[in-house]
Amino acid sequence: MTGRAVSGDERRPRTVRIDPHVHTDASYDGRTTPAELVRTARTVGLDGVVVTDHDTIEGATRAAALAPDNLAVIVGCEVSTADGHLLAIGIDAAPAPDRPLVETARSIRDAGGIAVVPHPFQRSRHGAREAAIDGVDGIEVYNAHAVTNVRNRQSERFARRNDYPQFGGSDAHRADRVGRAVTEVRLPAATSPTPATILESMRAGRTAAVGERTTAWQYLTKELRNARRKTPSLR
Repeated sequence: MTGRAVSGDERRPRTVRIDPHVHTDASYDGRTTPAELVRTARTVGLDGVVVTDHDTIEGATRAAALAPDNLAVIVGCEVSTADGHLLAIGIDAAPAPDRPLVETARSIRDAGGIAVVPHPFQRSRHGAREAAIDGVDGIEVYNAHAVTNVRNRQSERFARRNDYPQFGGSDAHRADRVGRAVTEVRLPAATSPTPATILESMRAGRTAAVGERTTAWQYLTKELRNARRKTPSLR
């Protein structure tokens, strides 16, 4: 008895496009509802997203509950550590804030998640310093929300020098920014893009960063909007 013939496509690894750094209105500076996020992710052709609101998984769990079969929505958050921000990907609860980055990364990994440093070296955006980065699973080397590409290039050099897997993310706080930068994740042959299989490949370092930056006007608009939210006198 002979088995089914396996096609060449089934023997080849599959590459999927994931935006691992997006925000909903559960973030203080986010404007996108979970429903808008899910709808936009499919419209722009993504295979999945990681919802990373600031120090909460509320928006992520709402988005995951709305995810259609053809979109993997992974629960995460952007943790405010004592040394800068850290993405916690594939978690069930938001890690406690204000702890050292290394300690936070260890807790994320112990819980089965993945720790990725977003926008490193950008101190105005709470990016971690080089000396604080250790024990993580990857570095965001392409953040779309950057006026220039200087820090992205610095991040890529750091990741290469220290052999860290490379990630790209939109850091989208509005729906129209989703997917501007993504992480291409290589899945094993004949593997479907589920949260579990995506996390497994991310953990194994089968990632690449691609995307485009936010324009200077878009960046300035967001910063002014955030300033109004934080400063009552400007409202």
